Amino acid sequence: MGSSVVGCKDCNGEHEAVSRKGDISFPVLVPNMKGLEAALALDVKEIGIFLSATEGFSRNNINCSVEESLVRAQAVIERAREQNVRVRGYLSCVVDCPYDGRTSPLVVLKMAKKMLEMGCFEISLGDTTGTATPQDIRRLLEVLLREIPAAKLAGHFHDSYGQAIANVKEAYRLGIRAFDSSVGGLGGCPYSPGAKGNVATEDLVETFENMGIDTGVNLAKLARIGDWICQQLRVPNGSQVGSALIARNTHKQTSAVSPEWRHLPRLIY
Repeated sequence: MGSSVVGCKDCNGEHEAVSRKGDISFPVLVPNMKGLEAALALDVKEIGIFLSATEGFSRNNINCSVEESLVRAQAVIERAREQNVRVRGYLSCVVDCPYDGRTSPLVVLKMAKKMLEMGCFEISLGDTTGTATPQDIRRLLEVLLREIPAAKLAGHFHDSYGQAIANVKEAYRLGIRAFDSSVGGLGGCPYSPGAKGNVATEDLVETFENMGIDTGVNLAKLARIGDWICQQLRVPNGSQVGSALIARNTHKQTSAVSPEWRHLPRLIY
């Protein structure tokens, strides 16, 4: 809401159209105080603020320094908490930055602690470029978990280099239990050239189910949703699992039809 990034422009209509069921949370990203006031007008119960661990990405993404972004975030968080709105923090470029190069885990630790102290209930650690490996995730979390409980951290892994699922598994092994994902692997960032979308929800669900973890998600229905939205947006389906399930289902439907040629004698050459 209220951002120069196209995907974050006003989304009042979309939020009002969402059916609110049970205890499902529908958080919205809030870049500034104007965005927060718009969210409060919609009776939003949870917001997300996004900061960067690096100067280069901060200046390109939200047009200010890291220090300035912290000051802005503090004001937004205080106002949100006054209205009993939960605030989740999103921290970009925790492993690598398209402008500044590799990010020190100590810098990430410093930023994450500040965001928690300001009032965020959880920090989502963003591999914005999608270049992290399981070894990178291990090194990062080994530093963070010395001072921050695992329950206060989440994984947000883009899949540019095909390592997102491997990174999820490593983070899970180290105690992280919250992960961001998107159907069809949608997403990306205009200020991180070449970055693909988030890890696909379909792939994440399949991975956890194979690990013996009950997600409570109907994978077949999820795959259909992912396929539908990708068609609507006219983009390739970024989920390997979703694409495979859709292809298999299409094959079954085709096989169920018995054209006459299927019953012709096979020719042997």
